Amino acid sequence: MLLLAPMEGLLDWVLRDILTRAGGIDRCVSEFIRVTGTLLPDRAFRRVMPELDHGGLTPAGVPVRAQLMGSDAACLADNAAAVAALGAAGVDLNFGCPAKIVNRHGGGAALLTEPDNLQRIVETVRAALPAGVPLSAKMRLGFCDDSLAVDCAQAIEAGGAEELVVHARTKVEGYRPPAHWERIADIRAAVKLRLIANGDVFTPADASRCRAISGCDDLMLGRGMVTDPGLALAIAAPGHGGLDWAALQPLLAAFWIDCGQLTGRDQRAGRLKQWLNFLRRRHAEAELLYREVCALRDEAALERIVFGAQAPQRPSVASVPRHAIAVH
Repeated sequence: MLLLAPMEGLLDWVLRDILTRAGGIDRCVSEFIRVTGTLLPDRAFRRVMPELDHGGLTPAGVPVRAQLMGSDAACLADNAAAVAALGAAGVDLNFGCPAKIVNRHGGGAALLTEPDNLQRIVETVRAALPAGVPLSAKMRLGFCDDSLAVDCAQAIEAGGAEELVVHARTKVEGYRPPAHWERIADIRAAVKLRLIANGDVFTPADASRCRAISGCDDLMLGRGMVTDPGLALAIAAPGHGGLDWAALQPLLAAFWIDCGQLTGRDQRAGRLKQWLNFLRRRHAEAELLYREVCALRDEAALERIVFGAQAPQRPSVASVPRHAIAVH
């Protein structure tokens, strides 16, 4: 199983739509929905996870779990029940976010210093969810060090989570290489719940090594998938080869359309540059496009670049409904 990771400020519903169209992804997790002492209105869930209006699925039919982040067990439970009632494909709890503002308020990776509290949160949320709604969690190896990694995983399992994603770094390590896949193997030996490895999988070869070292068949892909949208396909079907630059063109066009609905036409150039900045690490053509886009401010010129030479004959972006571009 290959999961698409949440990445705050980058891998939101727009890229979930696009990257699940690319193929190979079995399930997604939304970027975190922050819970701070109140029951959120339905619109707050839908803003982060518009898939709730489509059966909890991306346009490509891939299920999405709603990720909640907070430290108040009772409030997390209330919000978990609410988002499950809206049709989320499951609920995921964030015990790994490294952001300072999140950790200062006792959320994300800060909870990894308190295994007993982790268990209490998971137990409370599990009790609030219908039996048929799956509950998972994502954690790092620890906050300052990985000395409590096994304790935290065991606490999450004892609380009733069915799955656990482990990002193989501590909070302090951030995203610096290497990812410590061998520590996931230590956790795997200590728990029976389904374990999913995450961190530093950028190529099919990385995926093979991660599986061998961690002992996990299941992987979560984040930056690797943003950099190479064909990565999941290449991992899922060895010899497939992923997606070349020509195959990415419909995805870029669909991304442009989706961004217009999310941020407004005046901001989507920034989103395009953000994604191209990742794509140019894998595709030389993206480097050239990135430089061209950075030099432009005119909306029509940007649209011509995104859609190619035939853009004048196509309907304007504003008139094309979401999900209009299919990837074949």
